[in-house]
Amino acid sequence: MAKITQLLFDCDNTLVMSEELAFEACADIANEILAKRDITDRYTGEELIKDFVGQNFRGMMVSLQAKYGFEMDKDEIEHYVKEEENQVIAKLEAKAVPCVGVMEELEKLHESGKYDMAVVSSSALRRVRASIKKVHQDKYFKADHVFSAATSLPKPTSKPDPAIYLHAIDVLGKKPEECVAIEDSRSGALSAIRAGIPVIGYVGSYHGDDQRGEMAAKLTELGAKVVMKDWAEFESCLKHIEEPSDTSLASL
Repeated sequence: MAKITQLLFDCDNTLVMSEELAFEACADIANEILAKRDITDRYTGEELIKDFVGQNFRGMMVSLQAKYGFEMDKDEIEHYVKEEENQVIAKLEAKAVPCVGVMEELEKLHESGKYDMAVVSSSALRRVRASIKKVHQDKYFKADHVFSAATSLPKPTSKPDPAIYLHAIDVLGKKPEECVAIEDSRSGALSAIRAGIPVIGYVGSYHGDDQRGEMAAKLTELGAKVVMKDWAEFESCLKHIEEPSDTSLASL
């Protein structure tokens, strides 16, 4: 097996507790779009997370059109993509906090110098950079090591499309087997797995044992190599991938 030299971190609810803040803003905009079309359904941020977690706003709009049977032209989509980005960034700059325990792990990884580290997100680049800057994680990631499916590609896309992971490892000069991705959602995990990258699933941002257990089962079923409930488990989870003969983490 190739030596692991590259760690690829999802951002939202993996590095930064941002999903709930972002979906509050998304819900307001989604409801405006529905109201313009005389569709009476309305979303809360929590309901949007349930239906669309792991997708960026552009991907969410595609799903929303499919669900309700309407079409948005390119100009309207671009208008709302920009508006959503501005509103989400404002919320993140005011309220975002790091995921519990992640700062300690990032610092240890940074001090060790053993791995190159990058962020691979579905969210817009401005949003990702605003998130990691707000919680003081930008010192761990070089500016050109932050990748966005919404912004970094010639054609914007969203996870579970593997395009952003394939782009990131190409830019970084890595092979999939030299990398490990850390993902908290089904779409994110699928994106990395489809790119041939081993995945550590993270469920610490979900509420309650039931939600964490349910998501752990889904990520394992999709093909995550191991699932961690807390960032304190990261070192042992990474070792589990680097040394696959170690079966001690099979139940995590």
